[in-house]
Amino acid sequence: MYVVCREHLELAIEQFLDEYEEAPDVVDLEDTHFAAWDPPKQCERCDKPGQYLVV
Repeated sequence: MYVVCREHLELAIEQFLDEYEEAPDVVDLEDTHFAAWDPPKQCERCDKPGQYLVV
């Protein structure tokens, strides 16, 4: 599971494919809210806000 900005989305998808050998689901964090989990506020690869969840 990765939380990334738009700039790093493609890298996160490629990493997921390499690790799990299947396509991930990509969730736009601006449109989705979770009742029991708060996603990280910033991208795992830079200081920009995290915009996508790759699972």
